[in-house]
Amino acid sequence: MRATLRGTEIYFDIDGMGLVPDNDVMRERPVAMLIHGGPGSDHSGLKPAFTPLAASMQLVYFDHRGQGRSGRGDSSTYTLDENVEDMEALRRHLGLDPIVSVGTSYGGMVAMAHALRYPESISHLVLIVTAAHGGFIDRARQIVRQRGTAEQQRVCDMLWAGELDTVERLKHYYAVMGPLYARSYDPKAAAAALRRGSHAPEPLNRAFGPGGFMYGYDLRPRLGEINVPTLILAGRHDWICAPEFSEEIHTHIPGSDLRIFENSSHSIRSDEPEAMIEAIAGFVARDR
Repeated sequence: MRATLRGTEIYFDIDGMGLVPDNDVMRERPVAMLIHGGPGSDHSGLKPAFTPLAASMQLVYFDHRGQGRSGRGDSSTYTLDENVEDMEALRRHLGLDPIVSVGTSYGGMVAMAHALRYPESISHLVLIVTAAHGGFIDRARQIVRQRGTAEQQRVCDMLWAGELDTVERLKHYYAVMGPLYARSYDPKAAAAALRRGSHAPEPLNRAFGPGGFMYGYDLRPRLGEINVPTLILAGRHDWICAPEFSEEIHTHIPGSDLRIFENSSHSIRSDEPEAMIEAIAGFVARDR
């Protein structure tokens, strides 16, 4: 499904019922918007890991502008601010009440910025393997030098240099980095996911290449303004959004709940999927 809004076309998909029969009444479930990472990928990477959440809430997946099945348009608008505005415009387009906002990696950055700009639009905030400022990039460089193979260090240098400028190079990057993204890395499953997914180099390079907007990104001064129930999930072995960045978010958001998954890297959804779903579903049910 597609929504035409803000000068572009946003692709979205819906999983699960919003209204369910409960004896003699129809019970309304919460609606969660799931925000994918990257930039430069699409929502397909969140499936099927998050599908079990549809048993307790309705899920809305969408692709950021310039990515996945969404419209390409003016590449100068491939920014975090525009992603925030697109997300809010889609929420309004769908007529949704305050949502459960679930952001993974870069999607968590969009989720935090959206929560600060539109606090009345969310009921719960779930931040998965993310960071509140661009300092995570220098830390990731250090970790790759410590843990990475020569080839992993080389493709990361290409990332920071803005040289992942073709789909083929971007797919090669993810294939090489797979064992760092997930401790449970399965080459066959990873290759299938790469084939399923859509990859857009330009949004990634606008974020992480020289002069990219991620380097000046910093939400820390305002995180204390977030006053909805917030769950923060981190992977102990995460190389790109190391767990100290989730701990930092936790110290800034009053009353937030932090859970570190000891057997996970950046892809908790691959390393500990059942525990991740249980944590999110339990958190939303508890705070309704």
